[in-house]
Amino acid sequence: MSTGLHPALERADALFELGRYDEVKTLLGQRLAEDPEDVRAWVRLARCHLRVDGEADRALEATDRALALDPEDTPALIQRARALQSLGRIVDTEDVLREVIRLDPGYWYGYALLGHWLYRIRVLRLAKAGGQATREAMLSFLREADELAQEAVRLAPEEVFPYEVRWTIADLTGDRALADQLDEAILRLDPQHPQALARRTRRAAAAPGVKAAQAATLYADALAAAPDSEQMRQGLDDASYRLLRGVRWIALLCVGLAGAMLDLFATDGDAQRALPVPVGQRLWTLVPFAALWAVGALLRYRRLRKGVQYNLRSLVRRRRWPRIVLGQAAWAMLCALLLTQVPWSERTVPQLLFWAGLAPTAATVWFDRRRRS
Repeated sequence: MSTGLHPALERADALFELGRYDEVKTLLGQRLAEDPEDVRAWVRLARCHLRVDGEADRALEATDRALALDPEDTPALIQRARALQSLGRIVDTEDVLREVIRLDPGYWYGYALLGHWLYRIRVLRLAKAGGQATREAMLSFLREADELAQEAVRLAPEEVFPYEVRWTIADLTGDRALADQLDEAILRLDPQHPQALARRTRRAAAAPGVKAAQAATLYADALAAAPDSEQMRQGLDDASYRLLRGVRWIALLCVGLAGAMLDLFATDGDAQRALPVPVGQRLWTLVPFAALWAVGALLRYRRLRKGVQYNLRSLVRRRRWPRIVLGQAAWAMLCALLLTQVPWSERTVPQLLFWAGLAPTAATVWFDRRRRS
């Protein structure tokens, strides 16, 4: 069925969706040369200019031409508001958007966009008048904006943008419960919404009792739904780094077992073990070492999702601190092996090795306990 649009405008819309803005402007320029009174072409030209950096002033000129032909054209008014906002004249957008609402009271987008900008407009006007935005004033501005956003939700409950506006307002007022509810509403409408998905995943991953492997799985699942989300990638990197940090504890435990085998530190009333330790006992210590690494590292790694496994390997290649962590674990294990497999006849050098393997790694564990990848 025909849309009623000129074929040139239909082609312009298709090119716009592909991001080929120069071609759109050329095509619309040709159309306007044929018919300078085509309001739809002027509106599309304004929209195209707004997608190109530094062309907001040309977008405003295009909306002026459209509104000169039809002062009550709501799409032209919307593009004019956007052009004014891009030019830093957000205060001037209120009258434009109020006109959109007056002309078309059932058009949800006018309410949503005004709600999105209104509290900022109020703050700027207050500052220009020499006033100060107190908490009470700010809450009043946000309530006014939220009323507009709620009307947009009522008019278009299937549209995502009004919920996004309401989420921003709830976040600014500190209403976490409402913000969480709005995230769920957004995800019902758009299961791959990057920001809402990132926020929900962060909440789930940061919940008490959630281990690093569980957090990594949550982020991997979220990335499967929104593969372009940078927030989810960073969350997966952080959870993967927490997993890598765990290997240092295995290495430190091995150093502790090595120190216990050599009975390095005398206690009152107890005779220290005779040195050197028999070869059979030295070799036997390799059994608990192997068991610790098999259960604490290898088995845990094999149980991880493939995506998490790939990210662990990628993280080691991409980031410095993961390599430091693995280097520290390797150093501590080297000290543990030297302590257990060399037939020491006295304890001075083993004590130095013990502290060399234990102290730097343990100190770094404390230092980077809150460090992200």
